[in-house]
Amino acid sequence: MFNYSKSARKAMLGLTLGAFATIGMAASTQAAEKINMIAIDGYPARAMWVKEFSGFFIPRVNEELKKSGNYEISWQEGYGGQIVKPRGVLEGIKLGLGDIGIVTTVFHNSKLPSQGLSAVTPFFSADARVVAKAMDEIAKEFPQMAKELDAENQVYLATGVVLDTYQLFSKEPINSLADLNGKKVAGAGYNLRYLEGIDGAAGVRGGLPNFYNMIQTGVVDAAMLWPEAAKTFKIAEVAPYMLKVDLGAVNTKTVTVNKDIWKKLPQEVKDVLKKVAVEYRDHIAGIAMDRAGASLKAYQAGGGTVITLSSEARAAWAKSMPNISIDWAQKLDTQGAPGTAMLKAYTAKLKAAGEIPVRDWASEL
Repeated sequence: MFNYSKSARKAMLGLTLGAFATIGMAASTQAAEKINMIAIDGYPARAMWVKEFSGFFIPRVNEELKKSGNYEISWQEGYGGQIVKPRGVLEGIKLGLGDIGIVTTVFHNSKLPSQGLSAVTPFFSADARVVAKAMDEIAKEFPQMAKELDAENQVYLATGVVLDTYQLFSKEPINSLADLNGKKVAGAGYNLRYLEGIDGAAGVRGGLPNFYNMIQTGVVDAAMLWPEAAKTFKIAEVAPYMLKVDLGAVNTKTVTVNKDIWKKLPQEVKDVLKKVAVEYRDHIAGIAMDRAGASLKAYQAGGGTVITLSSEARAAWAKSMPNISIDWAQKLDTQGAPGTAMLKAYTAKLKAAGEIPVRDWASEL
């Protein structure tokens, strides 16, 4: 039998405990299963929602997963045309070019018609936070939105982006609706229909990355977008006049995951992605509202002039439009989807949040 000294026994005990600690740490490290995910958007990294997806959504997912230590996501990010162009995100995620991404829904009205709900109810709410919450609640209460994305091999996570209220940016000053006579105005999707009741105004389809060039080259005289985007994309250089008309805050983007990838993800990871998607929704809406004033000042500092349309003219604009919300709802109804029910539920949510519409679209049903 070995007779070790007291100091030797202490040293051996220390080595043994150290070995067990090392083994424990190694086991803990090995327990984190690594999952590879490709995040995509066709818009550049400077676009606010892309910047925040990279700087907020991804870090928050990582932070939540670290709590259990069971899983770790290794992210690959591809933005600004690296993998897909702005209109190609829906198809890209469908085909597996990306695992998760931000689909700009206004480009896909035929495939994702229910996503147009806030766009077909203009002059109602200029608060991005209210619209974001209401749209997400509608998506969870009615299966239609998820069903449309399911057909595109995708899983709906949350209404990813609701932006500050749309305004009109132009080369020449517009002081009244009459000044829009003969003007070509760029827009994306449903908001082109806002011009249908204005004599002589014509809508031209385009996308945010193209608006600067479209105005500069004379393809259009004006564009409908929001102040933060005008600041980010330096719109004041080509459109130094903004007509403050408050057309309304609109959800334009949705966070989705490729359905095949989703099926393979552990439930814990699915739960984290769902949770953080809602946080991202509220984060973006909050930023949109917080930056609205600063973006407007930045637009003015860059040479822009702001003209406010009178409340009477706003009411006249809203009244001049066909009821595009009823058109939208009834078209969905004929396809077996609850368009009318969704429209009524959505406008009721906005009213419950304190929003007062210039035109109460659903009441005309």
